[in-house]
Parts: sequence; structure tokens; C-alpha cells
Amino acid sequence: MVDLQQQYQNIKNEVDIAVQEIINTANFINGHDVTLFQNELAKAIGSKHVIACANGTDALQIALMALDLKPGDEVITPSFTFIATAEAIALLGLKPVFAEINKDTFLIDTAQIEKLITPKTKAIIPVHLFGQCADMEGIMKTAEKHKLFVLEDTAQAIATDFYFSDGTKKQAGTIGTIGITSFFPSKNLGCFGDGGALFTQDEKLAQKIKSITNHGSKIKYYHDEIGVNSRLDTIQAGILRVKLKYLNQYIEARKNAANFYNKSFAYHPNIKTPLTAAFTDHSFHQYTLQIIDADRDKLREYLQEKEIPSMIYYPVPIHLQNAFASLNYKKGDFPITEQLTQSVISLPMHTELDNEQLEYITENVLNFFKN
Repeated sequence: MVDLQQQYQNIKNEVDIAVQEIINTANFINGHDVTLFQNELAKAIGSKHVIACANGTDALQIALMALDLKPGDEVITPSFTFIATAEAIALLGLKPVFAEINKDTFLIDTAQIEKLITPKTKAIIPVHLFGQCADMEGIMKTAEKHKLFVLEDTAQAIATDFYFSDGTKKQAGTIGTIGITSFFPSKNLGCFGDGGALFTQDEKLAQKIKSITNHGSKIKYYHDEIGVNSRLDTIQAGILRVKLKYLNQYIEARKNAANFYNKSFAYHPNIKTPLTAAFTDHSFHQYTLQIIDADRDKLREYLQEKEIPSMIYYPVPIHLQNAFASLNYKKGDFPITEQLTQSVISLPMHTELDNEQLEYITENVLNFFKN
């Protein structure tokens, strides 16, 4: 699904030098490269503040902690996403309230959000799934109307543009109250281990987030609030600084691969290619098909026989996971979400895909439907 080894080989010299320099200084925690990376990423995505942390799940939890929400407060988020989004909500004693998604884009249905708001609602977490932005203009209007926080989960869509109706644009994670991302190795901007970051335009909020990541401390051994220990280590920051220089190139490679897939599968009666919403660019963290009137699981078995990897993102929606049984959601509550879990399949998508590989993948997908 992701060829990290070949990606490394293409930047090996730069990465090796960066890592060796950090080892030579032995400044492994909160080293200079962490500060440099935060500043460089802030400039790249157009955010006033970037605060690095240990991973994307921590980033979600820290963002919620920074807003001083109370146990029982409700947070609206989609059920069709990785569990970390809802998990962070539940870990703080908050209540996830799930929303339906758009069947074509897989993004949270903005029209549904208004119907779910109650006096206990305090925040919305839209997920910029698979590489494109949720309808942030619509979401921000709803949030402003009801005085709600907006936390953008942009773990899969870093450096993706959102287009406002007035012609302006901003990047994913820089529009809401706080944006979060993950640097898990398979992400569009991934390190060689775990890593994450938070984005905000608010100076006071940035200082609070920074304090929370460091045990609630601004001055060593003086703790103003309950925090956590969540740091991006210096070696990972050094690697990310190298890869950040290639991020636009990496996204362009993903778009080219997606275009190849789109052209190969166009107008096929059993294959629905991903739709990009009019208000967003698409950086294709995943390339996800919907299989129509055919057996998705048998297609996956067929591809496996041909040594072509594929994945199901996601086989069980969060509202039907055992971990959230206490919320009393039931099968049928979100028909679009539930139908998609039975029909989606993601094909290999990464920066090193070449035409020979793409031809082999697409030919075998198409051959499956001829059998």
C-alpha cells in the first residue's frame, strides 16, 4: 500500500545527514530541529502557530483539553473514520455524537450537523478524510451561529487547499479553532515513527497547547495545569524537515496516480471512482473506490492472489464498535456510512507508484469484473 523503503532511498543522503547531525549533538528531546520544523511547517501551511507532539491521537486529546470542556459535553464527529477521533473525545469523558456522511465524498454531511446540536454541544470535529477537506465554510457558519469550537482532523489531508465561496483559500487545519495532524509513516508527510502536531491562529491558545504537551508547564518544574507528556523527538523532526521540502512533489505524485486510476476505471458500471468536492483540492492520502453490484471482498481476495495489496477503510463504523456500545447506537442509524463499509476498497496509493505498477493494478481490477 505504501512504499516507504523506495521513498527513503530517494532522499537517503539528506535524511542520513540530518539524523547523524542530531545524534552528534545528542540533543534528542526538544532539540533545535523541533523548533525549526514547527516554524517551517507553519510557513508552509499558513498557520501562525504549530506545536509538535508525539502522535495524532495525542494531538486530538490535547486540542480538546485546551478548550476546557467538561465531562458530558457533546462533540459532533462522523462515524466513518479511524477510531482515534472518537476515542480522544471519550477519553476525556466527553460524549461523541455521530453524524452521517456524504455518499460521494465520504465527508461529514454539513446539513446533518445543525440537527444534532443540543445545549450540551460544545465542539465539532470534521475529518478531512482520505485527502480532501470537509465543507469548512458551512461548518464554520454553523459553529459561529451556535458558539461552538471547531477542531479539524487533518491527519489525512495536510497541505490540502480549501476554497471559500469568495475565491480565497486556506489549507486544511488552519480554518477552525484548532487543527491537528499525524506524522504516522504512511501519511502524506510522515516520519520514521510516531509524531503529530496542532495548528492554531490564536496566540493564547497556542501557549496553552504548548504547556499541556509539557506536563502543564511553561517554566520547568512549575505546573499551572494538568498536562501530558507528548513530544515529537528531535530525530523525527529532523526527518520531517527533509520530507517537508518534498511534500508538494509527493502530493503531485499522488494526484498523478489518482488520475491514472480515474481514467482506467471511468464509466465502469461496477466501479465508482472518488469524487472531489467543489470546495476542496484532493491530496489522495487514500484512493478509495466504491464497488457497485459486485462482491467487494471477492475482489480483494482476487487482488491478493495477484500480489496487489488493498485495504478496507473502514470495515466497521465507529457507532457500531463494541467500544462505543454504551452510546446505544444501532445498525441502521447511519445507512450511508454502513453501506460504504460494505462497498469501499482502497488501492495502493503512494509517491513511488510508476506506470508499470499502475497498469498492473488497474488491469487486474478490471479483469476481475470480466471473470
